[in-house]
Amino acid sequence: MQQFQPGTAQRRLWRFHGGVHLPDEKVLSNTTPVTPAPLPRLLTIPLQQHIGVPAKPIVRVGDRVLTGQKIGEPQGYVSAPVHASSSGTVVAIEKRPVPHPSGLSGPCIVVETDGLDEWAELPEPLANYAELDAATLRERVRWAGIVGMGGAAFPTAVKLNPSADQVIRTLVINGVECEPYITCDDLLMRTQAERVVAGIRIIRHLLGVEECLIGIEDNKPEALAAMRRALAASDMQGSTAVVAIPTLYPSGGEKQLIKVLTGREVPTHGIPAQIGILCQNVGTTAAVADAVLAGKPLISRYVTLTGRGFARPKNLEVRIGTSAADLIAHVGGLGRDIRKLVLGGPMMGFTLHSREVPITKAANCLLALTPGESPDPGPALPCIRCGNCAAACPASLLPQQLYWYARAKELNKLQDYNLFDCIECGCCAHVCPSHIPLVQYYRFAKTESWAREQDKRKAEHARARHEAREARLERQERERQAKLRQKKESLDQAPAAKAKTGDAPTDGGEDPRKAAIEAAKQRAAAKKAAMAEQGVAPRNTQDLTPAQQKQVEAAEARRRAAAEPPAENQREES
Repeated sequence: MQQFQPGTAQRRLWRFHGGVHLPDEKVLSNTTPVTPAPLPRLLTIPLQQHIGVPAKPIVRVGDRVLTGQKIGEPQGYVSAPVHASSSGTVVAIEKRPVPHPSGLSGPCIVVETDGLDEWAELPEPLANYAELDAATLRERVRWAGIVGMGGAAFPTAVKLNPSADQVIRTLVINGVECEPYITCDDLLMRTQAERVVAGIRIIRHLLGVEECLIGIEDNKPEALAAMRRALAASDMQGSTAVVAIPTLYPSGGEKQLIKVLTGREVPTHGIPAQIGILCQNVGTTAAVADAVLAGKPLISRYVTLTGRGFARPKNLEVRIGTSAADLIAHVGGLGRDIRKLVLGGPMMGFTLHSREVPITKAANCLLALTPGESPDPGPALPCIRCGNCAAACPASLLPQQLYWYARAKELNKLQDYNLFDCIECGCCAHVCPSHIPLVQYYRFAKTESWAREQDKRKAEHARARHEAREARLERQERERQAKLRQKKESLDQAPAAKAKTGDAPTDGGEDPRKAAIEAAKQRAAAKKAAMAEQGVAPRNTQDLTPAQQKQVEAAEARRRAAAEPPAENQREES
């Protein structure tokens, strides 16, 4: 295992393909201290703040909840719980606007805060975590509702549970924060470096990794110094290094950062765990430290409010569920000359359709851009096949080909050109002289591909159910036919079986079935004769033998004779 000396070690760095140099604009918000945002009157807490299945509400309207109380239970393995960000009363469980490029609504729990900020009873801190197994620590991380806070929002407990064939040897901590304007991770490392290092230590113990690399862009000297000081005060300096990497967008992409720090390539359609590497954001590691060492769930995060549209850009510690409108009001509102309000950075963020959308676990920046910062590019022009997009693509794709096939909706061709390796960084659109919104085409194509794949899975499921039903009906028919054959064979074998047991007839081999039929006829004749005696005419005598018919006729004659008066009585009357 390679030994590192924090602050002095010189590591070889690699370069990924493409990338662009952008004005960082970070000085707008990184010169003022982080302050807590005021507690809002309403907290709108989405039930889905992560990749995977949304949480299920476990509270009802009218319930009083406490700070840190679980109010949404995860459903399935790839899911995460949500907690109340402050104490108050649940006033609604309904669909509200949520942060999403589509502008659609999603299920949310709305809490009217009481201003008390009264905490729920929390689990005991795991100060002795070094003596605990990985499963116990993962369960604490899962309980805390921690997800990737760099933007992907993948449930951290799932990510910290690699499969048996994936042995993690290197932990990569992402403190790059390469997108312009955003400084929340920078300020977190400056002010909370000890929390970040404590979280790294917990994750290293949980995974049993051999080395850890903390990547930070060289335009953040204060964060680099703070992390190196915190690491020097820990017991990990022998196997952990804080590495300054060149400032180049998008070096903070997971695959790109791994390439820069280790020189290794993550396979197409693969994940870093397949090559023995796991990557975590610095905000995620701080949340892990809070969950394990303090027993606190993830209910707040650092958020950058920046852009020249804000009167006072700064970083705030924001409760999850606080609306963008509340934060805007806190920093003095927006200027009059605003072109758009963006959630996220200028490259990968999306325009907000409503200021009432809440801050979620993955929201790192609220960006107010003026026309000078985000000029109108005008209508898109035809592609001139210049190749600038391919040169800038950090995933080594062919954006021009992807654009053509996305326009033509040739989804199979898009798969051949590795559409899903696109990280939607926006480098291709940034360098396009025709101002084609390439990323929008890729997002559309991905959505169509996912929808088609989902329809295909549904069709395969329906086909499997139909085939199972047909097989079941066929099996039942075979079983019915087999039972009929067995019954027929048993009837055919009955005379022979009776002959063997001495029950065969002694009248020269008469068929017992014929004897039974004859006996039945005798009983029927006797019944009809009795009916004739009583004056009830038999309904059917055609099946009787001549002797039986005579017996019935005699019975009928006797009945009539008994009913007629005597001849002497007839003469007297005359």
